[in-house]
Amino acid sequence: MRLISCTEEAHAGAILAILNEAIVNSTALYDYKPRTPENMVAWFATKRANGFPVIGAEDESGKLLGFASYGAFRAFPAYKYTVEHSVYVEAGHRGAGLGRTLMEAIIAEAAARDVHVMVGAIDAANAGSIGLHERLGFEHAGTVRQAGFKFGRWLDVAFYQRILSTPLNPVDG
Repeated sequence: MRLISCTEEAHAGAILAILNEAIVNSTALYDYKPRTPENMVAWFATKRANGFPVIGAEDESGKLLGFASYGAFRAFPAYKYTVEHSVYVEAGHRGAGLGRTLMEAIIAEAAARDVHVMVGAIDAANAGSIGLHERLGFEHAGTVRQAGFKFGRWLDVAFYQRILSTPLNPVDG
């Protein structure tokens, strides 16, 4: 397994497949319908325009097994040092440590880019993701009860945050 920087040309299809499997079969994403290739064009355009990384994990044959990324937390200027991250692993490769490897890589990338706070919005019933975040130093920052409705039930979303030591010299404006 090797970590790579994902590109739209090489990885959009595989990322789309990983996301759509999670949409259809889990509450990891609060979407109802699978995303389209056009959605991925916009997704990658946003990542490029804002300098947001997309880190992937490939096997020896070049197959994408999972990815991690982050984006804007909220659309107000004072949140410029805070990001909301995500990590997704292909269904057949979950539970083998790949999520941790991807999370460690995205945390290191965030620190290198002067991010101060990383936020994960996690379905409160997703014990695996919550445990992973806690093992990596994330702390529970609150839960919004019944924030979503999927699969015929209300879903609580738990927010986990990790405060990084960067940037060394934050500025207003």
